[in-house]
Amino acid sequence: MRALLIAVSDRAPDWAEDGYAEYVGRLRNRLDLGYQQVKLARRGKGVSDEVAKRDESARLLAKVPAGGWRIALDRSGKAWSSRQLAAQLERWRNDARLPCFLIGGPDGIEADDLALCEQRWSLGALTLPHALARVVVAEQLYRAQCILDNHPYHR
Repeated sequence: MRALLIAVSDRAPDWAEDGYAEYVGRLRNRLDLGYQQVKLARRGKGVSDEVAKRDESARLLAKVPAGGWRIALDRSGKAWSSRQLAAQLERWRNDARLPCFLIGGPDGIEADDLALCEQRWSLGALTLPHALARVVVAEQLYRAQCILDNHPYHR
């Protein structure tokens, strides 16, 4: 199965790149988790945060392949337990849809674009740096896959 993580961000620090790569490596042969980056929009000096948010959001959704299942990472989303995420992963696999996890820019995903997403997933009430959110998503997908495989990682 394939999945795609698309995030609005600058270059992540080395520790985040390493953490993300660790879980993508562990997923090998179970879940092919791809990554695409959308550059942050210019802010300040005549460009409002709202204009930047609209620009980032439009470019983010444009990266979703045709037929992709859009899952927005958003505080208004549903907080899934690891077992609930595993059940979601199994549904996406059975539906043969490409799950696309979307992480918006510093101001999130624009409301109209958020409404186009089939699902919203909240990682909780905390605000996380984008680089850390990316690692958390990869780790949780690895954990969910381990649950489906009856692997002891999830205890």
